[in-house]
This record gives sequence, C-alpha cells and structure tokens, in this order.
Amino acid sequence: MVGAGVLSLPYAMSELGWGPGVTVLVLSWIITLYTLWQMVQMHEMVPGKRFDRYHELGQYAFGEKLGLYIVVPQQLIVEVGVNIVYMVTGGKSLQKFHNTVCSDCKKIKLTFFIMIFASVHFVLSHLPNFNSISGVSLAAAVMSLSYSTIAWAASVHKGVQENVEYGYKSSTKAGTVFGFFNALGDVAFAYAGHNVVLEIQATIPSTPEKPSKGPMWRGVIVAYIVVALCYFPVALVGYWIFGNGVEDNILISLEKPKWLIAMANMFVVVHVIGSYQIYAMPVFDMIETVMVKKLNFKPTRMLRFIVRNIYVAFTMFIGITFPFFGGLLGFFGGFAFAPTTYFLPCIMWLAIYKPKKFGLSWWANWICIVLGLCLMILSPIGGLRQIILDAKTYKFYS
Repeated sequence: MVGAGVLSLPYAMSELGWGPGVTVLVLSWIITLYTLWQMVQMHEMVPGKRFDRYHELGQYAFGEKLGLYIVVPQQLIVEVGVNIVYMVTGGKSLQKFHNTVCSDCKKIKLTFFIMIFASVHFVLSHLPNFNSISGVSLAAAVMSLSYSTIAWAASVHKGVQENVEYGYKSSTKAGTVFGFFNALGDVAFAYAGHNVVLEIQATIPSTPEKPSKGPMWRGVIVAYIVVALCYFPVALVGYWIFGNGVEDNILISLEKPKWLIAMANMFVVVHVIGSYQIYAMPVFDMIETVMVKKLNFKPTRMLRFIVRNIYVAFTMFIGITFPFFGGLLGFFGGFAFAPTTYFLPCIMWLAIYKPKKFGLSWWANWICIVLGLCLMILSPIGGLRQIILDAKTYKFYS
C-alpha cells in the first residue's frame, strides 16, 4: 500500500497550503478506505463465485463488453504509469545515493542511473508468479516504513529552516491554481493500492462459513493504520521544516546525516524494485494472454522473454525521456488513479446493490464520485503543465 508517492507529499502540501492540504490528506484517507471496503465486500457477493480481477467485477457491474472497455484501459494506464514513475524514482534515488556517499566523484547522468535501475528488472521480470515475489514484498514493506520514518525523523533533527515560508510558491495566480491541481494528483497517487486488491484477496482461502473478506478486511485495517503512520508525519513534518522550498522528493531536500540519507535512498530503491514487479505482473499477464489467444502465438518461453524485456525497455525509455517526478505523479495520479481508487468502486456499488435513493449509502457514493471526477479532470491539467515547465529548462538525455 505505501508507495513511493509518500515522498512527494510534503511538496503537495507546499502547493496546497496548511488548511486545504490537511483536509485533502484526511479526506483521501477516508474515501480510499471506504472504496477499499467496497472492493473487499464485492469480491464474493455472488455466492460460489469470486471476482479475482478488477475487470471481472467491472464486467459483472456494467456488462461483458462495456465492463472490459471501462476497467482495462484504466488499469493499464495505472500499472504502466506506476512503472514509469518508479523507473524515475529508482534512478533518482540511486543518483542521490551516489552523490551523498561520494560527494567528490565525477557526476554521472541521471540517464545512466535509470538504466542501472532497469537492468535489475530485465532479470526479475522472468520470475514465474506472485508467490515467488512474496519475499520481495516483505522487504518492500519494511523498507517503505523505514524510509518514511527516516524522512520525517531527519527533518525534525534538522530543525525548521531559518527563512522558511509557508505561502504559495508561485508568484502568479494561474501558477498557484495549476500547482494546486497538480498537488491533488500527487495525493491521489500516494493512495493507490486498489488496483491489485482483488488479486491479493484471491489468494486468501475462502469457505461459506469463513469468507475471505474477514481476514482481508483485518489486513486492510492494519495496512491503513501503517499508511497513516507513514503519510501524515512525512507530509506535515516535511512541510513544517522546509516550507514551500521543499523538493518534489523529500529525500532529495535532506543532506545530513550523510549515512542515514544514503541508507534511506537505498531503501527507496529496494522498495521500488519490489513494487515495480507487483505492478508489472498484471501487465505481462494481459499482454501474453492477448498474444496467445487473439494473435495465436505459441505460448513459449521465448514469447515471455521477448514480451517482458520489451515492456521493461519501454518503461525505461519513457522514464529517461521525462524524468520529472512531481509532474508525472500529478498527471498519472489524476488521470488513472482517481477513477480506479476514488469513484469506479462507488459506481459499481451503485450499479450492483442499487441502494435506496437519498439514503446514507447513496449520498456517500455520489459524494465520492463527484470528488473523484473533479480530481480526474483537474490534476492531469496541473501535472501536464508541470511537465511542460520542467521540459522547457531540461536538456533531454543530459
């Protein structure tokens, strides 16, 4: 659940300001917990059948054809989007690690660091399934807790900066508004566990007496408490210490103590390696299914080898071309995460359970849908503007 999106939260706060920032963080936490509860409930609502994939649920709610067309593109954008952002994150953290440990060395281009990071995935992508990465997942969970703690603890240790400002960074009205939109996307990106929740629940054994939603829901509660412990301190402390001068990745704002920051960046790298695989698995699955069933390829080792390497190379190439952490987060966060996380579960709930009009459930769902839609329309605009601004001053492949 805890993604590398947590590192951009102080930056999102700096573009939202204290009041709206805290409101957005808390609201997102509540809304995503609610939609997650809906997903867990809907997993086995038809007796004797389990919806193991997001799109199976979509097909049940909206019909065979339409369900596929609504859910699958969304999911693909989410998964590919995460993988691209993680390429950039991995590369940047490796670079920061190198610069921290060895400050007098010759500087190496970010491009090469992203390539180094990608090289791991050319190997890891050929692991057979989820179980073979359970060790990686455990490591990733420990890592994300560690670097979140380091991020806010090192900030507290550093103390509030001398000329800290909490106003909006941009001098123009337009800049402030677009920055606000982009920050909404950053927050949405941080809460992004919904795309794999059904696949995870599918691995829990289930009987009519003991349905899988019991243990799953307990897991979700624990995950969300951890999420709160990671996200809120990082967002609030990071903004409190650095004000609006914070970088779009908090670990890049911190310099001392050297060994600790180097360690935190290494943790990010390990965590992102694990997460990249978890998001890439469903994509591999999808591409290979289409190749075999629709295009009549033979399901050989060779096919897998080629498909997975091409995919890793593709995400690497995009990551190298647009290595803008903040802008990419806002863009993908709004464009792809808002629907799958904030309002698709609510629409399915309304379509399937048909709650009483103007009742509590009906209102709750419609409020989520409206907020989610605003998010989906506004954040990509902010994110895209951020990418364009970054690209103006950036020398490509430098």
